[in-house]
Amino acid sequence: MPQNVTIRISPTEAANEKILKQRLASAVKTKPENINAYQIIRRSLDARSRNIISQLQVNVFINEEFSDAFEFHPNLQNVENKHEVYIAGAGPAGLFAALELIEQGLKPIIIERGKNVRDRRRDLAAMNKEGKVNPESNYCYGEGGAGTYSDGKLYTRSTKRGNILKSLQWFVHFGATERILQEAHPHIGTNKLPGIIANMREAIIECGGEVWFDTKLTDIIIENNQIKGIEINHDKKIKTSSLILATGHSARDIFRMLDKKNVLIEAKPFALGVRVEHHQSLIDSVQYHCPIGTERNEFLPPASYSLVSQEAGRGVFSFCMCPGGIIAPASTDEGELVVNGWSPSKRDGFFANSGMVVTVDEKDFAKYGFTGPLAGMKFQQMVEQKAWQVGGGKLKAPAQRMTDFVSGKLSNSLNDCSYLPGLTSGLLNEVLPKEVHQSLKLGFQTFGKKMNGYYTENANIVATESRTSSPVRIPRNEETLEHTQVTGLFPCAEGAGYAGGIISAAMDGAKVAIAVKNFIEK
Repeated sequence: MPQNVTIRISPTEAANEKILKQRLASAVKTKPENINAYQIIRRSLDARSRNIISQLQVNVFINEEFSDAFEFHPNLQNVENKHEVYIAGAGPAGLFAALELIEQGLKPIIIERGKNVRDRRRDLAAMNKEGKVNPESNYCYGEGGAGTYSDGKLYTRSTKRGNILKSLQWFVHFGATERILQEAHPHIGTNKLPGIIANMREAIIECGGEVWFDTKLTDIIIENNQIKGIEINHDKKIKTSSLILATGHSARDIFRMLDKKNVLIEAKPFALGVRVEHHQSLIDSVQYHCPIGTERNEFLPPASYSLVSQEAGRGVFSFCMCPGGIIAPASTDEGELVVNGWSPSKRDGFFANSGMVVTVDEKDFAKYGFTGPLAGMKFQQMVEQKAWQVGGGKLKAPAQRMTDFVSGKLSNSLNDCSYLPGLTSGLLNEVLPKEVHQSLKLGFQTFGKKMNGYYTENANIVATESRTSSPVRIPRNEETLEHTQVTGLFPCAEGAGYAGGIISAAMDGAKVAIAVKNFIEK
């Protein structure tokens, strides 16, 4: 058995194999030559003081054979002639549900309204260069879902939802670096994810599963509170007794369809706000205690941050922080403006951006005249439409310098920005609800006290970050994971209100797949 030890070491020393081995030998009280192998199990960074430390949890093998703690042997069997299970949505939840179904001996059939990752890129290019939105193929819809183009962060606190390690192992199996198994906050990168997602799809098909692109779920056929089939593309009807509904947090047509059919859904609180963008060098200098303009240690990653405060009775917090990243358009319809952020695998861009958001709930929705199950969705849509109007169309995003945002002044000029469709100087109090705007103003000033240099005129505030999570919850039984009203309907992941990121969605997809197997076998 290997000895498991935790050591604290400088990032420079951690990158030097000879020094690292000496430190490990000292920790296990042996000579370096007696260590024939070691494996880093966990890696994190402590940058709270000027002496930045890498904390490593390591399996050390002393005169014994190496055994891989991350060994993974998935059961990718042939399911071509097995019982068919339909999955709506090819995002993380849908793909991981399909993989789990294959391991369980069932045949997944994924229906996806958007395109495969290669064809999807053309529509993303049109958004960035021409300001055109394809309602069926964009940053939210298409193979891999929103997760493919939302940075590839693989961190979650949702340990109770499933097997985090197995979800990460699947990513490694399909092409991600093994380092994601070690990192405290693993990240793949938007440039790497499309290939990994395509590999998943190819494996599903090789096992006898099916993936249908340009295939939109347009109706769920329900009789006596039981699923009897589905309709796709307003035309073809397919008989089925079960459906995994993994359509994501932006599939408003699905929410409307369920509401129209009197299928129980509920308005749900969500977070809404802006994207804030600084120079990455500023964030590095603040987090790593080095002078602005100097290069960070080559063995340190681009710095990130996590901020939270209570302002005017509301929580203000950073969301999806992207070191070395860009701001991207995440709209799903013309006439609405949504922004998101992502980073490439190396996180080597000039800018750092983060969502900065405030939680809104049913009381806020009602103030603007929105009630009922779709209240949050309508409230969200209202803000996005205002952002489009103030931005001037063609996905131009309304923005202010941070100091102008706080003082309520129109910015005479804006800083350079990574957002390719471009910025329009505008007053964001005309976009954001008063309560959100006020809380953010106070929050930026508070964060400037926590991070010296954060509150600056050299940062842009860009509207609007509004797709943090679903504004609708589709209720399900805690044990069977079926809808509380409709037998055979399995609401899943972010679109149903049961996940908040790639890994939590992936885990929920796998968990629902097992629930479907139990449903079929009972």
